[in-house]
Amino acid sequence: MSGHSKWSTIKRKKEKTDNARAKVFTKIGREIAVAVKEGGPDPAGNSKLKDVIAKAKAANVPNDNIERIIKKAAGEGGSSNYEEIIYEGYGPAGVAVVVEALTDNRNRTAGDVRHYFDKYGGNMGQQGSVMFMFSRAGVVLVDGEDVNEDEIMEAALEAGAEDVIAEDGVFDVRTGVHDVADVAEALTAAGYTVVSAQAEYVPATYTRLEGDDVTRMGKMLEMFEENDDIQAVWHNWENEDDYE
Repeated sequence: MSGHSKWSTIKRKKEKTDNARAKVFTKIGREIAVAVKEGGPDPAGNSKLKDVIAKAKAANVPNDNIERIIKKAAGEGGSSNYEEIIYEGYGPAGVAVVVEALTDNRNRTAGDVRHYFDKYGGNMGQQGSVMFMFSRAGVVLVDGEDVNEDEIMEAALEAGAEDVIAEDGVFDVRTGVHDVADVAEALTAAGYTVVSAQAEYVPATYTRLEGDDVTRMGKMLEMFEENDDIQAVWHNWENEDDYE
């Protein structure tokens, strides 16, 4: 999955229907609520909440929504208990897939994930079966239109970033896992347009798909995205742009 592919995918998601955007808002809202319950409602003292807020803002979740979710989660105490679960597996032609879920029903979610893998020519693996192909990193994507590479490199490094990768139409700013929010805030304050900000599983190598495998992989990812329990899916599919 090249930077161009990732950028194209993000734009495609942002241009989806109101219902699709509402689903994204709901999933991020669940992440915010879990972060509040784990570490409290103040992002200054809750780094996980701070990072999720940065993710929410990059996804265009309105500030009023974010504040409302935080207040509600801080006052609930006894609502549904969600647990974070990582699933691993292989898609068509051996594409490595990591699925992040927040669920209040482990059996339901595991069954759904296994079904999606099986239906589209993949298989769910054991813990550790594909994770060795990925590294955890903070990734802040910045719209590259009319942006000077040297200037954003300087701004990003001053903000605490570790590297800046120039791709087609986007700058991929790499950070430490817990530095995403600070770097995203600094770049936004400097006038750059942040389109995505979150900790990701970044693949070390990529797999290119051909023919029917492109369709199968694309449909499998769509099924994952439609599931309310699944927060994110990471993979090493190189030519995701080939699926329309």
